[in-house]
Order: sequence, then structure tokens, then C-alpha cells
Amino acid sequence: MSRTEILGPLGLFGDVSQERSRTRAEYQIFNADAFEWMNEQPQGSVHAIVTDPPYGLKEYTESETKKLRNGNKGGIWRIPPAGRAPLPRFTVLTDSDLTKLQEFFEKFATAAMHILAPGGHVMIATNPLLSHVVYIPMIEAGFEKRGEIIRLVQTLRGGDRPKSAEKEFPDVSVMPKSQWEPWGLFRKPCEGRVHDNLRKYGTGGLRRISGDLPFGDVIRSSPTRPQERAISNHPSLKPQDLMRQLVRASLPLGKGTVLDPFMGGGSTIAAAVAVGYQSVGVERDAEYFNLAKAGIPRLSELS
Repeated sequence: MSRTEILGPLGLFGDVSQERSRTRAEYQIFNADAFEWMNEQPQGSVHAIVTDPPYGLKEYTESETKKLRNGNKGGIWRIPPAGRAPLPRFTVLTDSDLTKLQEFFEKFATAAMHILAPGGHVMIATNPLLSHVVYIPMIEAGFEKRGEIIRLVQTLRGGDRPKSAEKEFPDVSVMPKSQWEPWGLFRKPCEGRVHDNLRKYGTGGLRRISGDLPFGDVIRSSPTRPQERAISNHPSLKPQDLMRQLVRASLPLGKGTVLDPFMGGGSTIAAAVAVGYQSVGVERDAEYFNLAKAGIPRLSELS
């Protein structure tokens, strides 16, 4: 059974009890399965999706999440030295895992096509190892690939010497040191020309930074700040500096509703609040849902 938190009246998803948010924008958050929830909503009821989905799937299963929360080093999660955030090791995924992952994104693409208004964009975080598993299902579902947004960021991934043979091969790295994170950019086809779609739905393009400066596809981004993790310590929490730029660009006229169906610690919703957009977040895990519930107002207030 899903749980709903209503932070300000959006009026999109039925007759629900409401309380007024004290923050700068209105949002709703749901403790529910993302696919079930998306497929139950009216067609074309949101205007953009900005999300960081669970890429290994298994990293957020009950057994792997339990290991992570207990600080265990086994399983898919790489637990680094104290003070650094854990990362899932996608190189441990089997062929069966990859097949399930592709099926997952096929379901996501179908649900996203249903819930998005014509011309609505999807901004979806991925990584160089698995981006193809996301992009192909999105294109096959009918989305237009509109490019990639490159987040320039140093991570813990890659650059390691061969395990158990570091001294034998000191000048060899198994993989390049990761210095970027791709975000796939997709658009549901417009109805007619872009300006027709903008007039009817408020979607079809990306919001410019200013009259002279368009939104660009390269964003320099530091890792998530310690003060943000202190508020919402989700292992995949994205920094507010990045998320506010992405969320702002996702609604070309600054109007509409942004959806994050894999809300996690609430960084997308907090970013939407900070830039003044209506938003909706969905999170299946009850503990992360409560983390986001408490953290969104505080994250949105950070400068």
C-alpha cells in the first residue's frame, strides 16, 4: 500500500487531504512503486521527468540495502574509507542482471511515455558502462534522443590496478578513471511544431539560462557536499548545484510539474522547490521516503 505526503495543493492526482507547504513551491511525495503509480496517473499529467534510477536494480534489493545500511563491504556496494560515500560496483552485474535491467528500462520508458505531456523531456542519470541499456529502450518506446548532458565530476570509479596483482602491474589500470557522468536527454514527440506545442502544453524545449545564454550540455559539478549528505544521507544523493540547473532547464516556460519517480533522498524535489517549480516524487523504500520527507525542505533552503 502506498503512502502519500501532500505538501501544498497540486490538484493533479485525485481528492486527497492537503496541508500547506512553508517552502517556496508545492510538491507531493508518494511512498509507492514507481511503475504502478505512473501508470495509474492521467495521460500527459506531468511536463518533465528528472531522475537518477537504480542502475543495478540489485543494489536496492532488501538484502543489498541491508548490507549497505549495516556498513558491510560485501555485495554490490563498494564501501570506501570513512568520510566518503559508497558506490555500487556495476562491473559485478551478470548477463541475467543486465537482461533484467533492460526490462526495467523498457517498463520505465513505457510509463514515461504515458505520463508525460507531448514535448516533455526526460533527463535521466546514467554512466558510461550502462547508458546503452537505458537509451535503446527509450528510443524504441518512441522518445526522441535530444543529446546528452555531461556532468564533469571526479568519482571513485576506475583507475585501479589489477586486483591482487597491483605490484606486478604497477603501470596498468583496469579501467580509465571516471571523470564524467552522462545524463540522457529525451523528448516525447511534440504535437505539430515546437511553438505550437509550447503554446498548448508549455513543453517542447529547454529553458535558457538567460536571454543571451542557452542551457548547455556540459556542467562542471563537484561531488555532493557534506552538508547535503548530513541532511539526507542517501547513497546516490545528487548535489543541489547540479540538480537545480537540470530541473530549471526541464520546463521551458518555467511552468508545469516535474516528476522524479525514483526520488531517493529527495534531491530532485528539493531542487524543484528551490527554483519555484511544482514537483512530484515517488519512492518505494519506506526508509528513503522518510529521509526525503525530512530532508527536502532543508535541502531546498541551502545556498
